[in-house]
Amino acid sequence: MPHALVTGATSGIGAAFAEHLAAAGYELTLVARDRARLDHAADVLRRQHAVRVTALAADLAVDADLARVAERAAADRLDLLVNNAGFAHPAGFLRVPVADEVRMLRVHCEAVLRLTHAALPGMNERRHGGVINVSSVWAFFPCSTYGASKAWINGFSQSLVEGRTARPGVRVMALCPGYVRTELHERSGRDTASIPRALWTDAPAVVRTALRDLARGRNVCIPGAPNKALVTLARLGGRSLAGRILRRLGSRPHVTAS
Repeated sequence: MPHALVTGATSGIGAAFAEHLAAAGYELTLVARDRARLDHAADVLRRQHAVRVTALAADLAVDADLARVAERAAADRLDLLVNNAGFAHPAGFLRVPVADEVRMLRVHCEAVLRLTHAALPGMNERRHGGVINVSSVWAFFPCSTYGASKAWINGFSQSLVEGRTARPGVRVMALCPGYVRTELHERSGRDTASIPRALWTDAPAVVRTALRDLARGRNVCIPGAPNKALVTLARLGGRSLAGRILRRLGSRPHVTAS
């Protein structure tokens, strides 16, 4: 039975990965901060799909918790690692406490690095496995710490492939979704009313596209034609132009006057 570890597994893209993989017969290790919610999600998957699911409550911004998850990723014979955990801030760089910015970097960058570092040696030894690092279409645009951290994920993922750190038979891919109907926007205080319907997709569709592209050996996946067009615009027309267009179309933070 194949085995996958998914972080941020109780909502959004992470939950969609867990559901899809359980339906495909994967044994799962699910990681999230909220113990009660995590246990409930694991129980539902066990009952619906008759697969083994381990719930591992952990805050990936806490060193001891991250070390526990990394130890598990190294010990298990993982066929797939999905580094999905992440969040966004409700305001711009200077309106967010620096401790919160550092927390974002720990979750988006350090956790991805350490869990990949833990899982990859076993995959390389078996010449089989895959790592999906959930990035964002915002990685291609100037977008404060969130976009910068996602750009790091893209560069890191590609470096493992191009530097041949991932051996033949082991695939590493950065997944760069655009606007997905998840809790991220609500949690970060984002007003999404102005976002055109064409830019939205749903989490299950993102997961299907990601797994298809991973199987095809692609190291960057941008789900949806509108998102591909925006990234092409960023590459051909310059990031500043594309950034202005996205800011005009996209979500705006709810910022309370101080």
